[in-house]
Amino acid sequence: MHLAEKAGLWTDERKTAVREVERRIQAGELTVVRLSFADQHGILRGKTLVAGEVASAMTAGVGFSATMLLKDTAHRTVFPVWGLGGAFGAKEWEGAADVMMLTDPATFRVLPWAPHTGWMLCDIVFSDGRPVPLSTRYVYRQALSSLAEAGYDFIAGLEVECHLFRLEKAKLDLDDAGQPGQPGEPPDVSLLNQGYQYLTEQRYDEMDPILEILRTNIAGLGLPLRSLEVEFGPSQIEFTFRAGTGMEPADAMVLFRSATKQVAQRNGYHATFMCRPRLPNIMSSGWHLHQSLKDRKTGANAFVDARELLSPVGMQYMAGLLAHARAAAAFSTPTLNGYKRYRPFSLAPDRATWARDNRGVMVRVLGSPGDPTTHLENRVGEPAANPYLYMASQIVCGLDGMKRQADPGPSADTPYEAKAPLLPRSLDEALVALGKNKVLRAGLGDFFVDYFVKLKQAEIDRFASEVSDWEQREYFSIF
Repeated sequence: MHLAEKAGLWTDERKTAVREVERRIQAGELTVVRLSFADQHGILRGKTLVAGEVASAMTAGVGFSATMLLKDTAHRTVFPVWGLGGAFGAKEWEGAADVMMLTDPATFRVLPWAPHTGWMLCDIVFSDGRPVPLSTRYVYRQALSSLAEAGYDFIAGLEVECHLFRLEKAKLDLDDAGQPGQPGEPPDVSLLNQGYQYLTEQRYDEMDPILEILRTNIAGLGLPLRSLEVEFGPSQIEFTFRAGTGMEPADAMVLFRSATKQVAQRNGYHATFMCRPRLPNIMSSGWHLHQSLKDRKTGANAFVDARELLSPVGMQYMAGLLAHARAAAAFSTPTLNGYKRYRPFSLAPDRATWARDNRGVMVRVLGSPGDPTTHLENRVGEPAANPYLYMASQIVCGLDGMKRQADPGPSADTPYEAKAPLLPRSLDEALVALGKNKVLRAGLGDFFVDYFVKLKQAEIDRFASEVSDWEQREYFSIF
């Protein structure tokens, strides 16, 4: 048996997808294919194979060091590697041993900005085919399976803010190299426009040359782009994407972020999904996750009610999001920097509240009685979040609300004055809440939650307060 068979993935559907990838490689002028996996931070890592080696890799997999899953955002290995049992007391973690990338051929694309290059997203498995429990794509797949058992599919749309700057100096002198635990200095950048002219056409046109390049490449990837907008702050933009089902929106997010950074870099710009860069007059960026559930039996939107704003299922799901908001913030806002966005009267939430079409609350209900597009907009996330963990945490929390038939309470018409639990003021506070949260522990597993808490604690241990030089080095380039 080859690895794909051992992993239980050698289905008829996958065989067909593999044959299609082989056909496209042979028919095109591809010289290399990038095999990528999303690491614990949602950053794409992987290896590049020459085109002739891809066919065997799709069945046999490609190895890489398991230490890639043990690193913080400064690429420092947080867990022990060299002792017996390695990080987790098991042979497969000893000595920086290999785990395997196993391609998902359904994700195959040709990169428009590198037309000789193909790209495929991979799952992570051990050499015997078992899924690696630290794979965040696997964690998300398990959450989707739990939701399916309850009779629903997860539908999500992306609304992502970020900053786009002109790259002035890349900081590539010899003493700028950096090292694990101490990233090199971030690049020098300048603005593409002045800020605080939200949605003005003049500001958009100032950015249009690079925005059009980005739009062309994003469309060339087949991502479901809806709109490009100039946001409130200087050099701040927003992309929105049509809703997708299950794995699709999470995969789209990791590819979108990576593509945006690569295309910008190639054209003399720096794109960053860091929430609040340490630059004068900069606004925080958020990632609003639009979501609903589809009834697997009827295909209908389970949040729609003929007479009420939101169905009982929708209200219960939303109640779960609110009840576990403090703990789930560790996944929606996984950097120290992201907590500087939770400010009152700032178009960002500061407490766990909901309302209809109110941009000050955490969860905004969009739609009306009988509207088939009715859905929730969770405004809590930062754009650097790992999409698999962000979405998995939403499902786990929402399912708990449904199981308990929970009540979200009254809407918050004055969101910054409502009596509701405050969102965490720091990553440390969110991790404490996560460590104590029985629902997220049950839904994601104690093993994964303990791993994640230790991983993120390593960043806190190296942190200096405020929007510091530490944060700028840590997040400005990688995200």
